[in-house]
Amino acid sequence: MTMSSSTASSQAQSPARGPLTRSQRLDRLPFTRKHGKLLGASGIGWALDAMDVGLISFVIAALSVHWELSKADGSLIASAGFAGMAIGASVGGLLADRIGRRSVFALTLLVYGLATGASALAMGVGALIVLRFIVGLGLGAELPVASTLMSEFAPARIRGRVIVWLEAFWALGWILAAVIGTFVAASGPTGWRWALAVGLVPAAYSLVIRWGTPESVRFLEKQGRTEEAERVVRSFEESAGIDAPGSAEHGADAAPGATGEVEPRVAADEVGAIPAADQVDATAGIWSKPLRARTAGLWAVWFCINLSYYGAFIWIPTLLVDRGFDLTRSFTFTLIITLAQIPGYAAAAWLIEVLGRRWTLTVFLAGSAVAATCYGLADTEWTIIAAGCALSFFNLGAWGALYAIGPELYPTRVRGTGTGAAAAFGRIASMAAPFLVPVFLVAGGQVFVFAAFSLFFALGAAAAFTLPEQRGKALAE
Repeated sequence: MTMSSSTASSQAQSPARGPLTRSQRLDRLPFTRKHGKLLGASGIGWALDAMDVGLISFVIAALSVHWELSKADGSLIASAGFAGMAIGASVGGLLADRIGRRSVFALTLLVYGLATGASALAMGVGALIVLRFIVGLGLGAELPVASTLMSEFAPARIRGRVIVWLEAFWALGWILAAVIGTFVAASGPTGWRWALAVGLVPAAYSLVIRWGTPESVRFLEKQGRTEEAERVVRSFEESAGIDAPGSAEHGADAAPGATGEVEPRVAADEVGAIPAADQVDATAGIWSKPLRARTAGLWAVWFCINLSYYGAFIWIPTLLVDRGFDLTRSFTFTLIITLAQIPGYAAAAWLIEVLGRRWTLTVFLAGSAVAATCYGLADTEWTIIAAGCALSFFNLGAWGALYAIGPELYPTRVRGTGTGAAAAFGRIASMAAPFLVPVFLVAGGQVFVFAAFSLFFALGAAAAFTLPEQRGKALAE
């Protein structure tokens, strides 16, 4: 958002103006090449996370053939990872508020990358369970931390859309997992080992995150690292073609900020162009009275979507094998179904700034409920694929909206804690889901399984509608 000299001069004569904070300066920028670089770097980490989560569903299906793995042992392997994710999400969010978003992001990649690579050497179910738990610690911490980091840099007017773009990398990672599963894991008795060996890539990528991405400006300011925060903001302004503060681009009468550096001044009506966030005491905890209702609603959505999503997608390859499809055909169907995630994210990215966060999340969760019912009733190849694609479309669009709305609900001091705690609570459901599927199968077959998932999607839609709408508002300080 480059200001002309004439605009700056007119603002210099306006009596109603004040210095912008660094956060406001970031909020008013257009989406620049530097934003794109940060989105790409964070997105690749996100995709690698999805690849790892997706791979285990194909590994479990392969081991059910090559090791004659029981559903109980498959459930243990899957749930061990989700147990680690529950702890990782909670601890990762706390650490992100204390040592920084970037540092925790890099650490999570290193942890789960090394553990996934080590899983390729596992000689028994016990070793896989232990290693999957360690993998989960890293996976669970990464997602809420990465979304928090990106939220704190994204321009306010398109912040929701940017976070959905970030979440869309999940589809790329899951598609990559499906490709690796189809052509590597299904290639023979040791194919699953080579598939897991690919999981070492995130460990190397952690160096890119640590040394190639900026730390959150809001976090730096809370830590008193104002000079570093100023350098980061100026680098984004320069990427947008805005000169250093004090130049004509910012107005001739720019005044020193609290830390001594020069900060831009703008007219009061421009300051009001971006609505302020709901006023919440910056020292409030996530369960304090001002935040209690939104925390409860967010936790409910996280629980419902985790139970249904992971219950369905972790077991879909194995359930297809149970229906009589061979391993290769089962994995191919899963790959086709996974491709529908991409248009789901695209639709959510557009709607989130049109309908808003709350309505987008509610609509996509309701669509997921309908699609889950249809999948449970599907009994031919084409209906399985069609209903599966609909489930992918709506469910992953809902995930995109959920990750967008979470960080917007909390002030900076507890933003990582709030998003991490919600994710951790959701992981309790993802831990339970692999065990519930075999129980539901015995109770009523696949129709009953997906009817249960449909019910939880519907409950999640109801909880989503209770969340406050934050479209276009600045993040709370």
